[in-house]
Amino acid sequence: MSAEQMDELLSLLSPELTRQSTNYRAAIEPKQRLAVALRYLASGDSLISLAFSYHLGCSTVTNSVHMVYAAIEKIMMERFLPRPTEDTWKEVAQCFWEKWNFPNCLGAIDGKHIVIQAPPLSGSQYFNYKKTFSIVLMALVDADYRFRGIQVRDLEEQVMVGRMPDLHVPTSTSLPDAAHLGEMPFVMVGDAAFPLKPYLMRPYPGKNLTHQKRIFNYRLSRARMVVENAFGILASRWRIFHRRINLLPKNVDTLVVAGCILHNFLLAPSENQRLLDEAEQQGRHMATVRNMGGNRPSRDACKVREAFCTFFNSPEGSVTWQDRMV
Repeated sequence: MSAEQMDELLSLLSPELTRQSTNYRAAIEPKQRLAVALRYLASGDSLISLAFSYHLGCSTVTNSVHMVYAAIEKIMMERFLPRPTEDTWKEVAQCFWEKWNFPNCLGAIDGKHIVIQAPPLSGSQYFNYKKTFSIVLMALVDADYRFRGIQVRDLEEQVMVGRMPDLHVPTSTSLPDAAHLGEMPFVMVGDAAFPLKPYLMRPYPGKNLTHQKRIFNYRLSRARMVVENAFGILASRWRIFHRRINLLPKNVDTLVVAGCILHNFLLAPSENQRLLDEAEQQGRHMATVRNMGGNRPSRDACKVREAFCTFFNSPEGSVTWQDRMV
């Protein structure tokens, strides 16, 4: 984070972080509260360790961390994670077609486990297949690695904190130069953990696939990788997502939302590759969510996938290198 970005962030959050000094005690400055909270995100150090580093009381550090993340969610949500409109979706879809050669795409969707300390008296509520305790971050990412919608929840109780947008999706339209295929809906792309829906494309399952189906899987995988890269950038910058977070679930929810908002605030094309390279060198990845629903697709969903498959294998929708990749 540059000094200019730090100053901009401080100017946005300062009204929410300022407290009145008294005759008995001088209030902690907003800049120091912000520095402590960002350090906690960036390092993943314990709150006690941060208290020693900044010569502050442990309760002061804890309160500062919660205060800053709540302020980020309150002040910056509408600007850096706004509710998408129909025009926004059209811009996202156009960008996906230009950068990743997937038309009518509203974004790539995936979920990751955020590992937490087992909450008291929670039983198996937050226990996952990795034999750790976690909450789940679901995210919808555009072609530039920007979060367009997030949802923080416990899979068993479907508790939603954060924001997954109300999908004011544009009406169906034809694919580029392929009006003969008819009107096609706007879709999201996901991996095999997601069910096939008319609005959600997943790969063809199995190994003995036709050449055309392998082409579709490659094109979908190419578009879907933006969400993996977004999570890689997020965890490379905020390394607390590689640690076990020792906070109550409600406070972890606020932390995760604040981390995603700051990801959008700091996102810069010139730094993306460096952060992705760092993530690759570390060899540490956030655990992926599995089985996000049954896979008994409807006839309409299969027709939509078949139409995309036909388009990707046609002169209008093919790219020159796709045959080499399968």
